[in-house]
Amino acid sequence: MGSEKKTTKLRNLLKEGRTLVKPSAFDALSAMIIERAGFKCCGVTGYGVSATLLGKPDLGLTTLSEVAMVTRHIAAAVNIPVITDADTGYGNAINVMRTVDEFIRAGAAGLQLEDQVSPKRCGYVAGYQVISVEEMVGKIRAADRVRREMDPDFVITARCDARGTRGVSLDDVIERCNAYLDAGADIAFPVASLTEEELVRCVREIRGPIQYIRTPGVTPLLSLERLNELGVAMVSNFDGALESSTRAMWDYMFAFAADDIEFVKRYAEEAKSHPMGTMNNLLGFPEFRKLEEEFLPAQEVQERYQSFAGSKPWDQEH
Repeated sequence: MGSEKKTTKLRNLLKEGRTLVKPSAFDALSAMIIERAGFKCCGVTGYGVSATLLGKPDLGLTTLSEVAMVTRHIAAAVNIPVITDADTGYGNAINVMRTVDEFIRAGAAGLQLEDQVSPKRCGYVAGYQVISVEEMVGKIRAADRVRREMDPDFVITARCDARGTRGVSLDDVIERCNAYLDAGADIAFPVASLTEEELVRCVREIRGPIQYIRTPGVTPLLSLERLNELGVAMVSNFDGALESSTRAMWDYMFAFAADDIEFVKRYAEEAKSHPMGTMNNLLGFPEFRKLEEEFLPAQEVQERYQSFAGSKPWDQEH
């Protein structure tokens, strides 16, 4: 199992017949925590990459090279499959071919392509438009060709944002999703303010696995048990890691600004009982110490730590 490709691992997870939960990471550290929490896969959130890399909203401002770089770091940091948000594919169908090539080389197990006009924007804010079914079908076919040549197990998710545009019905969304699946997509992702009854229709009438997203105030917050009953293949959580970490940093910095070192002392005392442990151990400093002892000259390692003037070596608790 350890030598199994991550693309194959992802396909096997999808074959298990239970809803696969996909929290999204925005960097290597957040992906490591998702893995530690026991999740079997993770996403790369385009919203989160735009926020953390650029400090900008999700308006199609990130480039292929930027998102591929983040994906490469995330995929290298975890053993679970990583599914990246490729937005619109960064151009037309020909651009999509390079996009798929880049993300496969970056170590992703799959990607998500959406049918918005480029530049895109977050699917839950106003002002976006969608391309024609024919153009999106061409993008999926182009992605499928590259996938077949490079890694047939690579998973392609086709996201349909059409429901949020004027005059588009659920029937239209279902028709689009089926066209995308027929063109080679593995999963259809109807992004919309679906009711539970509409979700049931999507599962029943879309001819393939579907992905769902639980967004407070937008979509029904159905339990994992209920999603399993309905037959949803995957459910995403795109902003949990970003929102929670941002809120924690906000709280820390404002308390630090108000109380200075007294807050730092309180925080350090509270941190002692946190299950995370120290940052040094979470990041694997002890393992790197062992590698030094295995591969560096013994005298150099001995002198390095004997001459250390700090309170404790970096591979110990502090």
